[in-house]
Amino acid sequence: MHDFSMLTFCLFRSNILQFFLFISMFFLPLQVTGSESIVEDIVIADFSRDGLQGWQEKEFDGQTQYKLVRVDGKRTLHAEANASASGLFKEIHVDLRTHPYLSWQWQVERGHSPLAEREKEGDDYAARLYVIVDGGLFFWKARAVNYVWSSSQPVGSVWANAFAGKNVMLLAQRGPDDEIGKWYKEKRNVYDDLKALLGEEINAIDAVAVMTDSDNSKGTVRALYGEIRFSAD
Repeated sequence: MHDFSMLTFCLFRSNILQFFLFISMFFLPLQVTGSESIVEDIVIADFSRDGLQGWQEKEFDGQTQYKLVRVDGKRTLHAEANASASGLFKEIHVDLRTHPYLSWQWQVERGHSPLAEREKEGDDYAARLYVIVDGGLFFWKARAVNYVWSSSQPVGSVWANAFAGKNVMLLAQRGPDDEIGKWYKEKRNVYDDLKALLGEEINAIDAVAVMTDSDNSKGTVRALYGEIRFSAD
């Protein structure tokens, strides 16, 4: 468990909040990425080229099964949760002043039935992607925006995490009307999203995480994650 104390786990009941706090406590001095060039993209995940290099896993309530699979000639990350919750995260400092745009690809193979996602008992998602801002020594000040594939909320909906409150804001990037088994390409201006959802200008993020979970709903969900990168435009 590295430097994350068991005491912190005892203070919170939410697996998702545990994941968020674990990541925020795990930050180390990192190479600052994105300050040298505003032309080259910052690759967070290229599973065909790099596999899972640089990604770390944190298990909470059972283990979501993450594995690399080949789809249409490319390696992608396959996630399956069976009444479980664990996530993968990657520490990387990205300067949003030069690389504000986050692009990724994902697909849900099997989603949740509609859940009350704004309540603690419904805080499960077939696919989600976090961008995380380090709180430094004050780990409780860590914040995140979580782009989710919602089972019940309309696309564009925004709400605070039921456990972490406004420190973790959720945005429904995909919703119940989106097609299962279809790849979607996404692009967000993270600089703008952090300002709008967290209420202040934030110039950098310190980690990215993905998570597929079903520990609250006790169901089975499956998703695929493709390439993830930051770019200047």
